[in-house]
Amino acid sequence: MSSQATPTLRLMGIGASPGVAVGHAFILDRKRIRTPKLRLAEAEVEPERMRMKTAVDLSDRQLIELKDQITRTEGSDHALILEAHRLMLQDPMLVDAVNQLIVEDRINAEWAVRRVARKIKHLFDNIPDEYFRERRSDVDYVADRIIRNLMGQVVDEEVEVPAEAIVVAHDLPPADAAMMARSGRVAGFVTDLGGHTSHTAIVARARETPAVVGAGRASEQISPGDLVAMDGTRGLVLVNPTEEQLQSFREEQRRHRDAEQLALATKDLAAVSTDDFRIRLNGNMEFLEEIPSLLAHGAEGIGLYRTEFMFLDRKTAPTEEEHYRAYRQVLEAMGGRPVTIRTLDLGGDKVPGKTKHEKEPNPAMGLRAIRYCLSNRELFRTQLRALLRASVHGNLRLMFPLICGVSELREARAELEACRTELGRAGVPVGKRFPVGIMVETPSAAMIADRLAQEADFFSVGTNDLIQYSLAIDRQNREVAYLYRPLHLSVLRMLETIVDAAKAANIPVSMCGEMAGDPLYTLVLLAMGFDELSMTSGQIPAVKGFIRRVGRAEAKELLREAMELTTAEEIERFMRTEMDRRFGVTTSS
Repeated sequence: MSSQATPTLRLMGIGASPGVAVGHAFILDRKRIRTPKLRLAEAEVEPERMRMKTAVDLSDRQLIELKDQITRTEGSDHALILEAHRLMLQDPMLVDAVNQLIVEDRINAEWAVRRVARKIKHLFDNIPDEYFRERRSDVDYVADRIIRNLMGQVVDEEVEVPAEAIVVAHDLPPADAAMMARSGRVAGFVTDLGGHTSHTAIVARARETPAVVGAGRASEQISPGDLVAMDGTRGLVLVNPTEEQLQSFREEQRRHRDAEQLALATKDLAAVSTDDFRIRLNGNMEFLEEIPSLLAHGAEGIGLYRTEFMFLDRKTAPTEEEHYRAYRQVLEAMGGRPVTIRTLDLGGDKVPGKTKHEKEPNPAMGLRAIRYCLSNRELFRTQLRALLRASVHGNLRLMFPLICGVSELREARAELEACRTELGRAGVPVGKRFPVGIMVETPSAAMIADRLAQEADFFSVGTNDLIQYSLAIDRQNREVAYLYRPLHLSVLRMLETIVDAAKAANIPVSMCGEMAGDPLYTLVLLAMGFDELSMTSGQIPAVKGFIRRVGRAEAKELLREAMELTTAEEIERFMRTEMDRRFGVTTSS
């Protein structure tokens, strides 16, 4: 065991940015400040409101300066997050509510800000969508900034991080994460809070810095200077590891480094099996800044461009021009490579500027994705018109999410054609006809894949939802998370059905869920005959490496043996053993 003060400790979080890092912990104490609670005399109420206004104005000026600074060095994507914070500063839901508490409850501004922030966060707690639920942290960032300014405390203090440090924090404001990652001194991030779409995760992936988020009480359990070994793919953090564990991590780190070098060396090589079966490897992305990393790792295109970020932290839905500019930038940056853009995949309660619906009892199965778009035609048409206009600038592929039946696909395509006609009549340039495909992510779509394949130009399997719906488990529910098994026999059979239907109709079939980027499943997907796999940049080299080292015939034999087994545990154990035996790679999580 290490001689460090903290005994060896194993923590599990969410692997948010792939890579392995070993370094000493640098604890960043950005925990919420203690909020003073004072009762006001009547004569103090108006001065308190003015004090609040001064703090909000000061916070706004600070955010403008930060935004300018980050735009100059990091580009505009991360700066947009700070712009969202500025909008929040002016939001009546925050400012008016705070002033109301000052006047009616006669409490000091700090206390009022904290109470209102807590109430707003509670609204986010009830949002089932991970992407928007994680915006709770933005409320805290904004509230903390105002309170620190009210108390005359230093904000945006520049932190000097020791070289090769593992930064451990309860949570990281987006500005801190961006500035520290830019310094090049951070070996990795570990945070108590956050998920795959938290700001820290997005910044870390853009900077190719390993990150584990949602690691519970890591910032309390890890002491300054502790030796930390972390795996940003598996979400594993070891504190003061044993010599044996450390050696294993060093070895994994060496492999990852070799894979990175291999990625650079082989980025222009195709992912072709030893018996010449070709799989195109694409990247998943949300922000423009992710493109250089994807290309550096050999991405041949974009297999999934999520457009939900455009609806992030704003009061009104994005305009057609905003959509157009975003899509044009990505298409041009990819230089003619295919870019698959997914239309809006959110529920109605998260779309800004729209009337809030009553809370749905089961939102994952409610009015979301294509259902919401078809129920809100103008919002849908705005995005479709922008996509048609942007198609002039590159190799666009359009994808509709959560298609459950042929009628939905026909209806969505009809809207697209109506928009094309509308733009044509107005003399607005649009590109040539581009492929229009669907996400296959429900059992119903899988079961009628043969019919859908007659009317879709391509399939993209979204395994996260497909597995959730197939196995009837809520991925957000920790009590049943253990049931999430990509190698469940029912899932494998469903995937075979989808691929067979696509092959029979002679249309491409791809996968863009988490399963696509996990090397444990590469041989399974190779055996089934997927044409494309889409993943994060850091996952591309390993998946390509496995594909290039094995024949599809061999993989098909392996899959046949696996599917003769019955339970998910048996199949998973079999696959891990075979991966270890054939490639000498430990894939256990």
